[in-house]
Amino acid sequence: MVKNSASDFVLRPFEGLPGETDWVAMREVVPSATATARTTAEHGSRDVTVVTLLPGGWTALHRTDGSILLAVQGIVGSGDVSRDLAAALLEAISLEPGTAVEPGALPGDGPRLQDVLDLSVPFEITVHDGFDYWVDPSTEVTPEVKDSLEDAASGTVPTVRLESVQSAYWCRMSREFLRWARPEPEEQLIDALSRLHAKRESGISGGRFVGAFRASGLLVPVWELPSGTEAAELEGPAKELDERLTAALAVDAPLDANERRARAGIVSRQVTLR
Repeated sequence: MVKNSASDFVLRPFEGLPGETDWVAMREVVPSATATARTTAEHGSRDVTVVTLLPGGWTALHRTDGSILLAVQGIVGSGDVSRDLAAALLEAISLEPGTAVEPGALPGDGPRLQDVLDLSVPFEITVHDGFDYWVDPSTEVTPEVKDSLEDAASGTVPTVRLESVQSAYWCRMSREFLRWARPEPEEQLIDALSRLHAKRESGISGGRFVGAFRASGLLVPVWELPSGTEAAELEGPAKELDERLTAALAVDAPLDANERRARAGIVSRQVTLR
């Protein structure tokens, strides 16, 4: 088992996990989603439902039916989110059913998600419109609970995960956007985007590439879409853009003058979320 010191900072906390880009998206981009995971045999081969949020700011929950929920958003701890989440997960497993893990003191040295989870289990994500997954299936949904769920859902940004490419999410805010968590090293991805931008090939479905932000060590490019664009309209164009990006990533020649100017503009618009 790999131990990680409480003082260590890890730039890419989800690196090495199946679906790293979707882990990042769930933490930084998607308002409501669930995903599948399982602990290793050493930790009981327990099925785990990874969620974006839990009520009350809980970091994990051991339900009365024995199921385990682990929330990836909101947790603030050490410099390694993976270690913090692993600590919350192991605590939830050890608790009596019907008990939540509250935010608390920083965990000490210990294993990371990469040590605790079975890495052969795919990370299959489902985006939700609301937070019905908060409710234990055995619990009666009273009018009060229903009102609480509807109130929580009313503040979420409508979000859809595209099916044609990995970890690309359409969302509707003041207008529609595409946010796409990418696995490539930042410098290589920026170079590839710069090559496309210089040739005016960085757009998608009439929308324009507007910049990128860093999240959990990965780059998340963002496109502003024509008003009213629906997620289904992006499936084909997103696949085509992915092919253009893949081709641009394969180019190892130095950037030319136009590409360097495009790169400077992209870099100047970058922000870091965490």
